[in-house]
Amino acid sequence: MVRGSRLRQIGWAICIGIVFGGFMLLTFRVNAVKSEVVRAERQIVALEQEKLALETEFETRANQQQLADWNAIEFGYAPPRADQFLETERQLASFSAPRAPGSPAPIRFAREMEASDYPELVSPLADHDGDGSQDETSSKEAELAAAAAGDAHLALASLDR
Repeated sequence: MVRGSRLRQIGWAICIGIVFGGFMLLTFRVNAVKSEVVRAERQIVALEQEKLALETEFETRANQQQLADWNAIEFGYAPPRADQFLETERQLASFSAPRAPGSPAPIRFAREMEASDYPELVSPLADHDGDGSQDETSSKEAELAAAAAGDAHLALASLDR
């Protein structure tokens, strides 16, 4: 009896091993099919995006042809030629008409100020003594600074004519 029971245990172990091996083979096969499906889905998405890009390009080119036809037939537009480009601002200004009577004055630009053009900064706290009275030298300096601030102005640059 012990021998029959031992053979049954070995038989069951072999059966379980065969079933487990089949299960592993089936699992690997399912995973392989899943990865093929995912790869195919990604390829489908890429092809759909490419199709959309090609449709957009086709519609754009069709619109370009339609615009070119309209430009040639109805509007008479043409692309710019090389001799139509300007190199300097003076060439552009040469196309302008003379000022009409009663037109506003030309726009003028302020020049860049030098450091000496700015008024000297004087601290209001430095002019006062501790008792609240001002000495005469600091009041004269304050008057000179105020006069310099009143006289400071921007000089306008004249336009080239």
